[in-house]
Amino acid sequence: MSYRVRTKIFEGPFDLLVYLIEHARMSIYDIKISEITAQYIKYINEMREADVNLASEFMVLAAQLLEIKSKMLLPRAAVDEEGETVYEDPRTELVAKLAEYKKYKAASEMLEERREYAAASLEKPQEDLTEYTGEPDEYLILDEARFRAAFEEFLERKRKLEEIRAHHIRTEKQRITTEARIAGIRNFFNNLPEGQRANFNELVQDKGSKYDISVTFSSVLEMMKERKLDAEQKRLFGDIEVYATEHLMDEMPAEEETADGTETAAEAANI
Repeated sequence: MSYRVRTKIFEGPFDLLVYLIEHARMSIYDIKISEITAQYIKYINEMREADVNLASEFMVLAAQLLEIKSKMLLPRAAVDEEGETVYEDPRTELVAKLAEYKKYKAASEMLEERREYAAASLEKPQEDLTEYTGEPDEYLILDEARFRAAFEEFLERKRKLEEIRAHHIRTEKQRITTEARIAGIRNFFNNLPEGQRANFNELVQDKGSKYDISVTFSSVLEMMKERKLDAEQKRLFGDIEVYATEHLMDEMPAEEETADGTETAAEAANI
């Protein structure tokens, strides 16, 4: 004894008909009625053999397909207003119903996908925000003189901030690292005759920049600590004379760009 099991479940006769049309790779606007009718009747007969309860609407559509098939065999001719013979297509009404069915089926599938997506989403419960929104607005009450004074103070602060920001930007552009300045000082003394002294001011590249003076001073102190330079100040607040020692060229670093990319040692040498 042989039997077949079909897992495809159809929601109605049009669902079955659309399945058969798409399975046969037909266009709903050009249905081969003879072929599709035979497949439809064969399918509902197999469903009967499987003891599946068929709704009456399946049989109604089968009768409609047989009627359309008979009309296709004996096409009717009609005369239009201009007197020309026009052949009626008995599939027109069925095609319109199938197109409308497919449109609503696609819409229902889209809504089902949205329902499943919404069912899998978690929503945050609404919170009570009345304690933040229930307070009345507060107004600042000032007379004209106090308001003008407050506004002028605001403008003055804004002006100072802009000046500080502009000065900071200029300083950042001109900054040089201690390592680069040490390399520049070493090259400076290397180009001097042996034993010749230099005034500290000669080592400062930008004499109008406090930062440049301080970084040059710290560089000299660092080189004195390493015994590469020595300095002498004969009186309080007097000029500082700087001179090189025999260890000046010990561990000469490579002339390459510093870590922050501000200035190379070769550039720093041009003081």
